[in-house]
Amino acid sequence: MPEISQSLGLVPGQADMTPELITRTDWYHRVPKVELHLHLEGAIPLDSLWELVQKYGGDSTVPSLSALEKKFCYRDFSHFIQTWTWKNGFLREYEDFTHIAAAVARDLHAQNIRYVEAFYAPSEFYRHGLNIQEITAALRKGLSQESGTEVALVADLVRDRGAASAAASLREIAEVKELGVIGIGIGGTEHKFPPELFADVYGEARDLGFHTTAHAGEAAGAESVWGAVRKLRVDRIGHGTRAEEDPKLLDYLAEHRIPLEMCPLSNVRTAVVDSISQHPIRRYIERGMLVTVNTDDPKMFGTSFAEELHCLHDTLHFSHDELRRLILNGINSSWLRRERKEELRSSFESDSAWLS
Repeated sequence: MPEISQSLGLVPGQADMTPELITRTDWYHRVPKVELHLHLEGAIPLDSLWELVQKYGGDSTVPSLSALEKKFCYRDFSHFIQTWTWKNGFLREYEDFTHIAAAVARDLHAQNIRYVEAFYAPSEFYRHGLNIQEITAALRKGLSQESGTEVALVADLVRDRGAASAAASLREIAEVKELGVIGIGIGGTEHKFPPELFADVYGEARDLGFHTTAHAGEAAGAESVWGAVRKLRVDRIGHGTRAEEDPKLLDYLAEHRIPLEMCPLSNVRTAVVDSISQHPIRRYIERGMLVTVNTDDPKMFGTSFAEELHCLHDTLHFSHDELRRLILNGINSSWLRRERKEELRSSFESDSAWLS
């Protein structure tokens, strides 16, 4: 795969939008938004992550905050996963999770992202002697410090750890479901751990009342998406970027209205696609598929939701009305109760930024 370019004038890992970027994306920044595919560990503002790096003695590969920003540039998807694992090495105590959750919540509120269904991967931190229940409680404590954005949690069972670990994690997560954990998913090395391995785990998750999604069609092709819909019977697909490798799959996704949690700039940063101009999101919409737009790991990709929208407008020629429909798709595809969806839609459609 080609090395990922610093397209759109962004520096990968940029902690916050510059004043120039805010000016350029003003409407996109102000318009109310929802997000269905956001990893909390990939949304940590870089100044908050830098504090954790310093807390644990620093790292010679990142002697400064600017060096930390530059570290988040990837050769390919595997390199991204390696960097993800490195970053998680600085989350070692429960208070660290409260710290990052509060920082992420503040950042989401500043972007006018009103509702989020956010992934977290608690089993990643067994290596530090931490348990899932207390990680979840620590995250909720931090998220509760910002009331402007509602954040539901989706537990990433981490496919790389295997089905037995996923099943054990699921049972522990079920014990803290009341902390706002509404669903489960599997991220990680998709091409090495196909969906079929997790069919029993997903069946148990449904029995426990969890909603389901799965990363598919990102680092692997259409067969991965087929596995997610046929064997895991997911409610939504994370990414689905490579689903177009099989036209019959596109017809199936359109017919069954299975929502796609698409993350265009993420796909460029990890070299799943070479450029935004080649991204399939518009082709999918024209085919009648149900598409949402999301940021995935924005602070690791130097992006923001505003920049996602601006990029779709500037490069793929989405009108503001089309972008509004994408945002409403996010509400409609969320796991909120119907009454809450209606309330959210009404509040968005009456917002001054929405109407401008």
